[in-house]
Amino acid sequence: MSVEKPTVEEVLVPKPEQRLRIYAWTPNDPPADYVGLIKVGQTAQTDVNARIKQSQGQMQQTYTLHVDEPAERQDGTVFRDNHVRQRLVDKGFENVKIGSSREWMRCTPADVKSAVVEMQKGLRLTGSHHETFEMRKEQKLAVAETANYYRSRWDEDAKAVPRFLWNAKMRFGKTFASYQLARELRAKKVLVVTFKPAVEDAWRTDLESHVDFDSWQYASKASGTDVVQLDQARPIVYFGSFQDLLGKEKSGGIKFRNEWVHTTNWDLVIFDEYHFGAWRDTAKELFEGEDDVVVKKAMKVEYAEGLAEVNDDLDVDLDEDDFLPITTRAYLYLSGTPFRALASGDFIEEQIFNWTYTDEQRARAEFAATKPNEWNPYGALPQMRLLTYKMPDEILAVASAGEFDEFDLNEFFTAEGTGSDAQFKYKDEVQKWLNIIRGQHSGQIESELKKGTKPPFPYSDVRLLPYLNHSLWSLPRRSSCDAMANLLAEKQNVFWHDYRVVNLSAPTIGVGLDALPPVRAAIAGGFDTKTITLTVGKLTTGVTIPQWSAILMLRNLKSPETYFQAAFRVQSPWSIKNPNGDKLGEELIWKPVCYVFDFAPTRALRQLSEYGIGLSPYESNPERAVADLMSFLPVLAYDGSHMTQIDAGGVLDIAMAGTSATLLARKWESAVLVNVDNDTLRKVLDSAEAMAAVQRIEGFRALGDNIIETIISKAEKIKGLKEKQKNGDLTPKEKKELSEEEKEYKSKRKLVQEKLIKFATRIPAFMYLTDFRENTLKDVITQLEPELFRTVTGLTVGDFDLLVSLNVFNSAHMNDAVFNFRRYEDASLAYTGIDSHEGLTHYGLFDTVVAIDDESA
Repeated sequence: MSVEKPTVEEVLVPKPEQRLRIYAWTPNDPPADYVGLIKVGQTAQTDVNARIKQSQGQMQQTYTLHVDEPAERQDGTVFRDNHVRQRLVDKGFENVKIGSSREWMRCTPADVKSAVVEMQKGLRLTGSHHETFEMRKEQKLAVAETANYYRSRWDEDAKAVPRFLWNAKMRFGKTFASYQLARELRAKKVLVVTFKPAVEDAWRTDLESHVDFDSWQYASKASGTDVVQLDQARPIVYFGSFQDLLGKEKSGGIKFRNEWVHTTNWDLVIFDEYHFGAWRDTAKELFEGEDDVVVKKAMKVEYAEGLAEVNDDLDVDLDEDDFLPITTRAYLYLSGTPFRALASGDFIEEQIFNWTYTDEQRARAEFAATKPNEWNPYGALPQMRLLTYKMPDEILAVASAGEFDEFDLNEFFTAEGTGSDAQFKYKDEVQKWLNIIRGQHSGQIESELKKGTKPPFPYSDVRLLPYLNHSLWSLPRRSSCDAMANLLAEKQNVFWHDYRVVNLSAPTIGVGLDALPPVRAAIAGGFDTKTITLTVGKLTTGVTIPQWSAILMLRNLKSPETYFQAAFRVQSPWSIKNPNGDKLGEELIWKPVCYVFDFAPTRALRQLSEYGIGLSPYESNPERAVADLMSFLPVLAYDGSHMTQIDAGGVLDIAMAGTSATLLARKWESAVLVNVDNDTLRKVLDSAEAMAAVQRIEGFRALGDNIIETIISKAEKIKGLKEKQKNGDLTPKEKKELSEEEKEYKSKRKLVQEKLIKFATRIPAFMYLTDFRENTLKDVITQLEPELFRTVTGLTVGDFDLLVSLNVFNSAHMNDAVFNFRRYEDASLAYTGIDSHEGLTHYGLFDTVVAIDDESA
């Protein structure tokens, strides 16, 4: 369904202030059956007495209200009236059923008050019941598509080991759905492998709490369960980390304790949070700025030891069997941000199930529109809003740097010293920034008086303030967190003294999940408190704190994966079903939306565009992919005088601001545009038409008639030698041979790669010579000038189309390069006064004209 663009007023959604309360009352003149009884109920209505009268129906009688207390534990979670009654039952009091009502207890008001206080202090009642919920529509679809793909591959080749990727955003329910897939496949042996051992709790809980897996058995290194002692006739799930399972002895062989993993015939292997290079490109970035001791400890807790070595193995361009020598029938990959895998072409379209933020929010809107009277399973998942702010020139002047002279948040929030001695390098300017986000900067006030308008600044707009009662501030360094905590506490900053500041960089705060208790203790129920949590990387992945409703991005994050992993911390649902106890389809949602505030607009919008395009690599038009995302993630941008809403075209233009012809040329010279992995080369070798096509690429024949066969055969030989090396059986002669073979293998692959890249650089020359405005690679292939294409590139359109279909040319990256070239060319022509394409919107952000010299052509 299409979603209309929200207005600025609709972006700033009022925040509900209702809270759940537990009440207890007795009738003043009770009928005989009610003598000695007290009714324990719950409501989200502000006036408890109104709710009691409403619940009495026609039997209106006088009563005494004994208990009226918030239903919140100290850790911020909410309990219900049935939890209080169960606590009383556990103490020996009778739960009396009168008609259909189960709310009456035979006890005193003091007994109820005691039970409520115990719940408020943190008592949890788990009970012995099992979960019975069914899969949601998208989970069923993921299981069906994946199982069907596996079976189709097995039908073609009984020995095939198919691979499938779930590009599944958090809250998809990947653990539960993965187990349902294993159940659908009738798997008896399931191996779950992850980079983050801390997620084990979710895998174990889902297996042990649902009736569908009642007979299944769970084992892991942490659980201490001996797999050999388990009933082999019943399904077994083993959970382990990459670091442990891939770890080797000093001799290079498999760890003795893990040999059984490699000798077991697994039915399904699940890679959780899996993507190549996770350590270098995303996980490591989270902790940049912490001191070495904190970083090492954080990495050990979050990712366990040995991750760097594991990534060295994963970086090789070989199959799974090369780095994880196990036997399995199928692989399932799970990740919420698999940009590298999507962009590199590791998975083709039929091997991917997508459930993105956009899918989630579209499902939420469609359900609300088509079933308005039913409980919406997506209703509590808040919609995100991105608000960006351009800083005044006096602040930009102290910290603008980089390739595009952008506002450098890392530099601006640079601090010296630690603990109570920490101070910002630009303390006066940071103090002004604190005034700006409150709408109190003198320059702002003067400007607003002239215009008669007041833009929505985070800590000044009455619509935004409630969402900032509990916020996360992401800063570049530990010293920055210390300096911010010190500055907020200074006497002149009276406004900020209402907020309890939790500095996660303080030496007393633990790492991993150990950093959670101080935050939860500060937030408590979340209704009567206000907090600001300062962090570098702690608690920015894999945690749920429902009361966080806003994040302030105060550091430069390089990758969209890291940026949105942190941003999605504030998208956790905060709600309670059936708040008044009488409508199963009712849900009280305390956080209908959530906010990301960013003060480096160009960088923020670049992240947004990369995220939108990265999540939809097969979308025919990148602008449409970004527009699709923005229909559920609206963007408001403050340019220094006005707050306006930006559309997808504006985001893409701003994201490309500063792009030069040189930078665009580099895109067309990048190795990511072509694939020369063994699987791709085998596909080319097996196709006479494809072999003929690559032979027509200029200079390819000079590499030799059998270069592709040579590369593949050397890869097979290297694979065999590496297998012997893993088992410690490699002789000194073979070790030398392995080194020489690897050197020649990489050299020949490099030659093939260079020829393919040289061909790719001719495509922008062809585009520049055509009148057609290409948005995508498909446009390049299907437009109506085949002779010109052959003249410029040396290949026919058919040849190129065939090589693209075999993944020789990476369609996702090439789509991006084609689209960027088109937007750059159009904007450049607009600068010269030429209307290049009817209906195209220009934003006047480019000040150079595309220049393609003879060499690049």
